[in-house]
Amino acid sequence: MGDRNNGNEPAHRRVSLALREQIAAGHFHGGRQLPTELSLAEEFAVSRQTVRRAFHDLVADGLVYRIPGRGTFVSEDASMRLRRLGHIEALTNLPSDTTTEIVAPLRRRIDIEAASRLRLDSDFVSTITYVRRHAGGVFVTTTVHLPDAHARHLSGGTEMQSGVIGSQTIIGLLEPHLASPVADLVQSITVAPAAEDIAHYLGCPTGHPLLRADRLYLDSDGQVVELAVNYYLPENYTYRITMGRSRNQKRATTDVDRNPARRRNPPDRLVP
Repeated sequence: MGDRNNGNEPAHRRVSLALREQIAAGHFHGGRQLPTELSLAEEFAVSRQTVRRAFHDLVADGLVYRIPGRGTFVSEDASMRLRRLGHIEALTNLPSDTTTEIVAPLRRRIDIEAASRLRLDSDFVSTITYVRRHAGGVFVTTTVHLPDAHARHLSGGTEMQSGVIGSQTIIGLLEPHLASPVADLVQSITVAPAAEDIAHYLGCPTGHPLLRADRLYLDSDGQVVELAVNYYLPENYTYRITMGRSRNQKRATTDVDRNPARRRNPPDRLVP
């Protein structure tokens, strides 16, 4: 399971976020070497393996690079990227003013389309549905499809039962059990009418136009971890995107406004 802090947050994430903050604040300029795994392990009271996993997250985001036998160094444009870009942690960890409620418990079933998108050899997937609330109002329903190999880490727990209120996404609960961290996210967005069950969860009429966002999470080995299908009430949710250009590729930052009356809320941020 690895090291954890008192807030039940994976320790590698705590270390990587702390290093992100230091890089963004200019404590480590481009080309400067980061402290060694051993010194960071002592500073954060974690194992060297935990520090190594935190470094892996930073490498995946292009913030640092590693030179065998020499160490880990900050990328030249790391601070610029951090000012301009979000990161996947913003979607695996919910804002403090948002809660989840399970409305359909984890169960194994046949779903050919979901199995295909998860790149499975079998047609069986494990599926769970929950809603998210802000200020007491539901603004999105999410159906998560998991391969059996990952679903077994969550099955049997009381947190997967209907009616359970939580403060983490399914991918946030799952990631500590993964052999490799979540490194990439592929998102597609379209408009869809509310099916009867989705309309019931969101409290809107059947056929009401919704914003549909499909998110496919992949680990650092390129294996699909989770497919999450989200339906947002457009009157409660605003999707804004700002495109930026890095040295070698384009990236994007998205701001999410869960906004029943144009409430001001902390944005989710995403690097596809």
